[in-house]
Amino acid sequence: MPRQTRIDAPGALHHIIARGIERKRIFTDGVDRDNFLNRLGNILTETQTACFSWALLPNHFHLLLRTGTTSISTVMRRLLTGYAVSYNFRHRRHGHLFQNRYKSILCQEDSYLLELVRYPFKSLKSRHCERSKGIKQLSLLWTQLHFGKKDKYMAR
Repeated sequence: MPRQTRIDAPGALHHIIARGIERKRIFTDGVDRDNFLNRLGNILTETQTACFSWALLPNHFHLLLRTGTTSISTVMRRLLTGYAVSYNFRHRRHGHLFQNRYKSILCQEDSYLLELVRYPFKSLKSRHCERSKGIKQLSLLWTQLHFGKKDKYMAR
């Protein structure tokens, strides 16, 4: 049975999730995170895709993207393929890095959007940090929530 076509249109807001294969790490250190974010920033700029929020956790990531002139599937293909190739080369590994296709959830309700913006902090608190003092530092390193602010990783 063929895959269902993703719903996409210029201006659509998407919650994107991609997980490492077998739930293994896709970011092992700061170099990996910087590589991913630099690649993301370049692609967002080239495709005029807006990024409102991102969270990088050890074995998966979340993005909140608004479709620009290029489809989300093209943006994600470029991001995931490019990152997987560079990750595999750097870590001397072969094969798939990501499990299945990325998930893309169309955001149409304000309540879902609010929960989505709060999710990365809940995830950091509940599963990925043993000490509470590390939560704030990790959330600052791995999560950026921007609504109208600019930084080097945001397209607008």
